[in-house]
Amino acid sequence: MYIFLRNNDYRYAAEQMLLMLFPEERPVYPSADPGLREENAVELELKHGKTYTTAVCRLRYDRRTVQKHVRARTDGIRAGEERARIEQRILKLAFYRAALDVGVPKPEWGCLTGVRPAKFLAGLMQKDGLTETAAVRMLTETFGVSKERASLALAAERAAARAKAALAPQDVCLYIGIPFCPTRCAYCSFVSVDAPKLLKSIPDYLNALEQEMRSTAAAVKAAGRRIVAVYIGGGTPTTLSAPELDRLLADTKACFDLSACREFTVEAGRPDTVTEEKLAVLVSHGVNRVSVNPQTMSDAVLEEIGRHHTAAEVREAVAMVKKFPQLAFNMDLIAGLPGDTPESFSDTVREVIALGAENITVHTLALKKGSRFLTEGTALPDGKAVGEMLGDAREKLEAAGYAPYYLYRQKFMSGSFENVGWTKPGYENLYNICIMEELCGILAVGAGGSTKLTAPGGVVKRLMAPKYPREYMDRIARTCAEKDEIVRFYNSEPKGTN
Repeated sequence: MYIFLRNNDYRYAAEQMLLMLFPEERPVYPSADPGLREENAVELELKHGKTYTTAVCRLRYDRRTVQKHVRARTDGIRAGEERARIEQRILKLAFYRAALDVGVPKPEWGCLTGVRPAKFLAGLMQKDGLTETAAVRMLTETFGVSKERASLALAAERAAARAKAALAPQDVCLYIGIPFCPTRCAYCSFVSVDAPKLLKSIPDYLNALEQEMRSTAAAVKAAGRRIVAVYIGGGTPTTLSAPELDRLLADTKACFDLSACREFTVEAGRPDTVTEEKLAVLVSHGVNRVSVNPQTMSDAVLEEIGRHHTAAEVREAVAMVKKFPQLAFNMDLIAGLPGDTPESFSDTVREVIALGAENITVHTLALKKGSRFLTEGTALPDGKAVGEMLGDAREKLEAAGYAPYYLYRQKFMSGSFENVGWTKPGYENLYNICIMEELCGILAVGAGGSTKLTAPGGVVKRLMAPKYPREYMDRIARTCAEKDEIVRFYNSEPKGTN
């Protein structure tokens, strides 16, 4: 679709809306400017008045042309982040309303395009001064969010508010990345390494990781921060042997002061990597949460997505976890996998609930660059079927006593839906809330690690580690030296902030 921007340069906002409303279209910015003719095209214009700024969308699609206007009061608001936020909001609204007029089905999330709907809702209350009731009403009436999705956003916003109230200004979370997997799943695009090819590099990787942990720990101490949650993810951390896990966890405890740590999570995502010996190692080092992630309990679907384990192995892994009462456990599911149906997904949800996980995370399949699904054009359930899967899962989870506590969205999601974390009362995962709602700094170590340093107003600085294990090991000295940025950032902020 041709995109013409008048009196603005909000390309990203325009492309977000195009992706959500017209996923089959790709943005084209013509060098010439013929205006709206026969081709599919959208023109987004801003008109500035003394009191109001008006967004005008002229949309040509499937031989129909419509025009929509949305305005917002902007007198007294200077150019900057707040004005840009308002201008992009009204441009998106105008585009959204025009799209509905040419017959585009109404998305469940209305015109919202961001990753964090709960944070958007919180912003309506904190930045726009709305009450909770008024903010939810604006979600549904102005932005077109369905009542079901608005209630999810509200539940996640309330959970985030509770978590934020329990955090001190100096609190941070620690993420440790282990980028190794037994095999690569067909839907995956994470930077991880199939273990059979590079098992021999794991000891060298742990050596480099220890160096980075020591540098990070020194920065944490110098910056006056304290770690309240640790999350070891990947990849699949339990690809490591029991002795390697023992070494990793011993290094973590030796480097960092974990006296204020409330939760310690290790992803044991692939059930075929779980053993009682490994679980005993985790518990001996104070780990109190793990993930066992089947994605589906259908053997046919598991084979289709390249998981190389069975539903029976999932049950066996859960039985092993239950031998360690110190461990709460999460189970991940994905709605929209090839070969899955609303009926088979319903069976999966029913069985996972029966297994008794404290947390169940229901993801919507997102087609990611580099995944086999995308490169091979795999046939997938349509948006209607995925919506049925998610609706049925919600009914079953709520009936079983689970509540939503965090959510996020991604590009290229089936049906433009969401990922939702569900929890039994009292088992919310603090790390998940903090990283999704950007409540505190996230200090990351390991290949592909993304450190996010936060201050009032949101994320203000990121530090990125090399993506690939070999590159990470080769550049470890530089990565360690960059930890000084953590100290400079936190020591320059006003006291009493995070």
